[in-house]
Amino acid sequence: MAVVRPLLGFTPKIGKNCFLAETAVVVGDVVMGDDCSVWYNAVLRGDVNSIRIGNRVNIQDGSVLHTLYKKSTIEIGNDVSIGHNVVIHGAKIRDYALIGMGSIVMDDAEVGEGALVAAGSVVLSRTKIGAHEMWAGAPAKFVKMVEPEKAKEMNIKIAKNYLMYSKWYDFGHEPEEGER
Repeated sequence: MAVVRPLLGFTPKIGKNCFLAETAVVVGDVVMGDDCSVWYNAVLRGDVNSIRIGNRVNIQDGSVLHTLYKKSTIEIGNDVSIGHNVVIHGAKIRDYALIGMGSIVMDDAEVGEGALVAAGSVVLSRTKIGAHEMWAGAPAKFVKMVEPEKAKEMNIKIAKNYLMYSKWYDFGHEPEEGER
């Protein structure tokens, strides 16, 4: 069972139909929407400031979400995918964005709607990534524009896939049509 721990008068609020892996940790001032998944060894530390997560967000294995004390918060929109081993520290991630595996997104950075941060990128503090832009590198730099409908479609598909994967843990097998 995941660790969901109140701290300093804040109890995490988990939406409907969410999956929290057994080794996931959710602490303090965290509010999560519906149909989200937080995978193995992911840590959401709402101890020093707030973390707000929309609907259908998947936070994959080994990711860490944290903030600066009284200075930065995390806001994640709907249908966002946070790849394996990502660090988000006090940043805003808009709807339909994808943060690639092993990336770091620092305080007061903003990742726009439908934007893609390539695997292994480092988005420095106060960087503003616009809607439908792809950024890559360390430090991350603009690479190209992404077609808005393709980005949205891709991230909705990933969000739905992670919701489907989470159901496998409820049923112990790929669910039949009636079980979904």
